[in-house]
Amino acid sequence: MSLFDATNATQRWRIDLAYDGRGLHGFAEQPDHLTVVGLLREVLTRTLRLNQAPLIVGAGRTDAGVHAFAQVIHVDLPNPLFPDDRGEESARLIRSLNSQLAGRLRLLSMRRVSDEFHARFSATWRAYRYLVVEGEGPALDLTGHLAWLTPGPIDLDLLNEAAALLVGSHDFRAFCRRAPGTTLADPLRRDVTHAAWQRLPDALGLHPGGGPVLRLDIRANAFCHQMVRSLTGTMIAIGQGKRPISLISERLESGNREALPTPAPAAGLALVGVGYPEFAGGPSGFVG
Repeated sequence: MSLFDATNATQRWRIDLAYDGRGLHGFAEQPDHLTVVGLLREVLTRTLRLNQAPLIVGAGRTDAGVHAFAQVIHVDLPNPLFPDDRGEESARLIRSLNSQLAGRLRLLSMRRVSDEFHARFSATWRAYRYLVVEGEGPALDLTGHLAWLTPGPIDLDLLNEAAALLVGSHDFRAFCRRAPGTTLADPLRRDVTHAAWQRLPDALGLHPGGGPVLRLDIRANAFCHQMVRSLTGTMIAIGQGKRPISLISERLESGNREALPTPAPAAGLALVGVGYPEFAGGPSGFVG
């Protein structure tokens, strides 16, 4: 491929990707740390022989240890990137990038989009999944990287009663870490359209001798920092009988974050879908 200057890029690409959060310090680039954006910028710059690393914008930032099965980014690359491309060149580039990423990240698709597309601001919803295994520790490494192993019994009906209280437009500041430049008085309103738990067989044997898997599926227009993990930790404490279900409504009303249960571990969480209108290529991943 020819040597390109990223500053002259005119063509926007949407890339859908998945990644294993183990060993990654989250999505956003951080000096001296391995991150999703850092890895992508490195392999794109090297493979396309760019003079400078391109800007990468994601649908949302995941924390260190959090997985993704359907993350979406946009990146501006030289135009034309593939003269006379009929799909073969972009498929070959995906194979090359995936080979270099060696399973840490995996590109699922790559498509040209209009300059109006924005991975973050064009998104209409995000969906996350959290896995909990009922059992006693210590967990196998496999369990600890995919799910939260925590003692049962956990009342599924109580979990779903608590989850139902989250649906709708609420101020979630009690369940979110403060963003820089904001205060405790600043509301963090989000619209949750779906939140539900189900108990599933442990088909993968995540924890030999442990109980079944509890799975939370939650979908909203957007999420604030640590929102799903904080809500999960609180709901599990309710399901274990350690905290009253009234805690959810009280904190949505007051915005008080103090003395809440510890947020659930990062490893049980995964981004499983991002919604987009048709002009942007439609949703990624989970669409239920």
